[in-house]
Amino acid sequence: MRFFGCKKSPSGFSSSSTAEEVTQGVDGSALTAIVTGGSSGIGIETVRALALRGIHVIMAVRNVAAGNKVKEDILKKNPAANIDVMELDLSYMASVRKFVSDFIARGLPLNILINNAGIMAPPFTLSKDNIELQFATNHIGHFLLTNLLLDTMKKTAKESGREGRIVNVASDGHKFTYSEGIRFDKINDPSGYTGFSGYGQSKLANILHANELAKRLKEEGVNITVNSLHPGGIATNIARHNGVLNFLSNTIGKFFSKSLEQGAATQCYLALNPQVQGVTGEYFEDCNISKTTPHGRDDEMAKKLWNLSMDLIK
Repeated sequence: MRFFGCKKSPSGFSSSSTAEEVTQGVDGSALTAIVTGGSSGIGIETVRALALRGIHVIMAVRNVAAGNKVKEDILKKNPAANIDVMELDLSYMASVRKFVSDFIARGLPLNILINNAGIMAPPFTLSKDNIELQFATNHIGHFLLTNLLLDTMKKTAKESGREGRIVNVASDGHKFTYSEGIRFDKINDPSGYTGFSGYGQSKLANILHANELAKRLKEEGVNITVNSLHPGGIATNIARHNGVLNFLSNTIGKFFSKSLEQGAATQCYLALNPQVQGVTGEYFEDCNISKTTPHGRDDEMAKKLWNLSMDLIK
């Protein structure tokens, strides 16, 4: 069921706007984008919408077979779509490093990076790198991926003269993180862990990562923007690790949710729309600048998270 929101906004778009609508008229034929988690949920619609605008889209997915199926489905309706599928397991740093190595070996430019993939509310689990799974997948994997791709993005921005854009898909769920925001000394501690608070923590990390990176790139004078966003409530399989949340999302939730076309709109808007040229370090919802909690605007917490993340990826 489509979620209808029609109030006027600075951008002219709202919660009912779709990915196609917010990218209408944009020529992306000279651009290359990486979309993580492009084989499910709003990732599929993001890949489809970007490819529709002529962008060469790299689907970075854990399940290559599922990624190839999505690619085939898109090509049936848009034979001109330029899509590649590459394997990436964000929960495992060795996989992230291999993905980047393989991507760089292809000699491709990189204009847009959409850090979209995520998991939600699993039982306490440690990743292969011994990091709490949600923090590892939703934040550390994307932090490492972005860090390793930055030189390529800087080179592309300089040589093309076009602004690079990094988009972190966060969530309004960051409001439900632990009271201290990021549990710096208890990231991997099962005591006090709850799936949804852990999810909130990882989504807060996405916001703080975007804020700090935006500040650093601005200080360097690099022509790359970094923003985060809440896509809205969408009935997808993100809560597949939590039986209760998954049931609610796919039963009651679907009557109050955005469609996938609407859910992918804000990240596509940030990736392509000329309205946000030069806008960086902001948090968006429904294609408009929105507010985070005080934690999401905490510069000191952002710096501390950056330092922790750099230590973890060594």
